[in-house]
Amino acid sequence: MLMKAALMETLLEKFYKNHQILHKESFMLNQQNMKIFTQSWRPYSTLQLKGLVAMVRYNSESSWLFELTSVAIAKAGFLVCAIDLQGHGYSDGLAGHIPNIEPIVSDCIQFFDSIKVDHPKLPAFIYGESLGGAIAILVCLKQKREWNGLILNGLMWEISAKFKPTWPLEKLLPVAAFLAPIWKIVISKPLASKSYKEWKRKLVVKNPNRKAPGKPPMATALELLRVSEYVRRHCHELEVTMLMVHGEDDVVCVYRSARFVYESAASEDKILKFSKYVASVDW
Repeated sequence: MLMKAALMETLLEKFYKNHQILHKESFMLNQQNMKIFTQSWRPYSTLQLKGLVAMVRYNSESSWLFELTSVAIAKAGFLVCAIDLQGHGYSDGLAGHIPNIEPIVSDCIQFFDSIKVDHPKLPAFIYGESLGGAIAILVCLKQKREWNGLILNGLMWEISAKFKPTWPLEKLLPVAAFLAPIWKIVISKPLASKSYKEWKRKLVVKNPNRKAPGKPPMATALELLRVSEYVRRHCHELEVTMLMVHGEDDVVCVYRSARFVYESAASEDKILKFSKYVASVDW
């Protein structure tokens, strides 16, 4: 096991060297005294950094597949940072258990602010993918005018009716979450075959830290539904410059929902681009 870990570390070092990327990882103690895993990537030369990009993704560690996006952005001349959310990756917390989204948002703000303080002259952008986009929206709603831009890739704040739990499960969820908050539930029909392109699915399987696909705990499922409703009611308050990209063929993260956020946002500078691909999802 130790030899495998050492080999992975060596391969990572070669990977970063080949891409001329400086990588840093550490743990942050949050307001709940939990250890939260953090990472950052930047090009070798920091003399001409274009900006800071804070990355958010739900139900996934910030390494491996998501890290490829971080490295690509860093190679383009940006300082990139990300965290493993509570209960995910290397961070403390019961696996997948998020009865309240507020501590998650607070963790993001705490870490991202610490990076911004060290680089006050860099324009700061927040990137959210799938359900991480909903979290990024919540951060921007709390920190109005503190971000230079919001980037949403395959935004998921409302799950397609095709994949919602059958009635009366959804209606009984509040009671079930109260009685058995950590009991796991099928919140949607199987999405694995729809979640990634084929090459991504193969890469996900090879992740040495990959855990078996799990069902979200009752309390988490209920909170995600609450977050969806909150985004629907408050996305019109967004004033940040915004770029949204979404796959027209995405059957899970419905593009009509992305258009709703785009059209509702009060942002004066906003762009919505659709493309022919299936975005990855978090469920």
